[in-house]
Amino acid sequence: MNIPNSLTVLRILLIPVMVAVFYMPFEGHLLAAAGIFAVAAVTDWFDGYLARRLGQMTPFGAFLDPVADKLMVAVALVLLVERHNDLLFTLAACVIIGREIVVSALREWMAELGKRTSVAVSMIGKVKTGFQMVSIVVLLAVDAQRDGSEILALGVLLLYIAAALTIWSMWQYLRAAQQVLAEDPSQ
Repeated sequence: MNIPNSLTVLRILLIPVMVAVFYMPFEGHLLAAAGIFAVAAVTDWFDGYLARRLGQMTPFGAFLDPVADKLMVAVALVLLVERHNDLLFTLAACVIIGREIVVSALREWMAELGKRTSVAVSMIGKVKTGFQMVSIVVLLAVDAQRDGSEILALGVLLLYIAAALTIWSMWQYLRAAQQVLAEDPSQ
């Protein structure tokens, strides 16, 4: 297995570790869970960079990398929804997770049509991912009962920005798919 694929597998293996640490009753467990998520998020960027730089892009890596990302984010958001128990927070998490499912299915469908590049990752998707990852790290690290409300407010604000960017990026993907369908309505 090449280095980028190994990093992707590591990211998947870190998910249950993050969950276990999140619930462990020791001082600093939330900060440790946030650190694990942050390491996984950095490996997401790093494995893509290495795959391109070392010429080690594989079909397996192309499949597994987005799966690892979506699993990592969805699991972290579920942990956070449980802790924050708030309608708006839950809706933001649902928007983010729902968009990932819709866009993954859309990419699969476009690949079947031979038009996968029409729904390639966009810049707004990358910006959304940045806000999303930072917000999750902040929100995992903050104990709402003990820590300052300013840090918690920042994490929540970043999550809401990520959710808004999520809707915008999903709209862009759906418009791109609509253009492909307009060119060939038999699809």
